[in-house]
Amino acid sequence: MPADPATRDAALARVRAHCLALPQTHERTSHGAQAFYVGPGRGRGFVTFLDDHHRDGRLALWCAAPTGAQEAYVTQSPAQYFVPPYVGHRGWLGVRLDRDLPWEEIAGAIEDAYVAIAPRKLLEQLPPAG
Repeated sequence: MPADPATRDAALARVRAHCLALPQTHERTSHGAQAFYVGPGRGRGFVTFLDDHHRDGRLALWCAAPTGAQEAYVTQSPAQYFVPPYVGHRGWLGVRLDRDLPWEEIAGAIEDAYVAIAPRKLLEQLPPAG
């Protein structure tokens, strides 16, 4: 069942603001979902926002992830993280937005996705961690 529209819109606004604050990112619709890309031209996708994708009942992000992160997160917290269809075989991570996951963890997944996909030149523009 799709999320309540106000909940969905608030979550998308927060995700959008965080994604678009990263260097050289842009948003466009891909396969009926809002997706975020990094780099010149069409860029490379790093996060997709989905609400009830194929009636899965989830309000979630599909995020690129560093090697090994998918297995670690899904094993440790299967109620909050999952292997997304279509891109899960490439190591992407599903992040539930409808499970009271702290925003800091969601933001961290977005940032990890960016780092996994962005060209090195753009990574140099990120502020130092910490």
